[in-house]
Amino acid sequence: MSRIVAILPAAGLGTRMGAESPKQFRLLDGLPVVIFTLRRLAACSSISEFLIATRAEEVDALGVRVAEERLDRPVRVVRGGDTRQQSVANALAEIGHGTELVLVHDAVRPLVTREQIERVIAEARTRRAAILGIPAMDTVKEVRRTSLPGDVALITATIPRERIVLAQTPQVFHADLLREAFARAAAEGGSASDEAGLVERLGHDVYVVLGSERNLKITRPGDLDIAEFYLAQERAGR
Repeated sequence: MSRIVAILPAAGLGTRMGAESPKQFRLLDGLPVVIFTLRRLAACSSISEFLIATRAEEVDALGVRVAEERLDRPVRVVRGGDTRQQSVANALAEIGHGTELVLVHDAVRPLVTREQIERVIAEARTRRAAILGIPAMDTVKEVRRTSLPGDVALITATIPRERIVLAQTPQVFHADLLREAFARAAAEGGSASDEAGLVERLGHDVYVVLGSERNLKITRPGDLDIAEFYLAQERAGR
């Protein structure tokens, strides 16, 4: 069986949540969001190991909490960075060279399903790079804000929404491809808001597997309420 390692970046401060506790440690169904997410990923038996990249001051405490889960596969908590890219890079450096695929999943996307995880893994095995994503439902405008008030922008183009996909996670890549993408970014000082962006910069194709609106990212205060609602519906079979 091929070796698949999952990385969970969990070092964000969660300033948009407007709370003292970072979003990855807020409670969902009585569990810290990062632990809830870990359990969801662990439901996929093909994942061999988990690495959680968190803030330096949280490494020890999170390591103790993770050990309480008693998962049947290794879980390591490592020091993250000031950015998502640095957190993933730190975790990537801890992965052995016998790894075939690396899966990166936001620690604050707790409602991903096993079926979605398995589908992206299967596509990445074939294509070398695959992510979850959903079609844009709203009209998408390109804007310019230069010399305008902070709450005003000038529309410069309308982008056909059939060309737009909203990226989600998991994002799964052949390990050597992801290492190359991060090495190139480090050498050139490049950055991207997700791993797919770094791989795209290599000129490599990245494929999108249909995700779900329920696979939301906990970012704003109301997102936890939405997650609780989706979770209740899931348990009711809806």
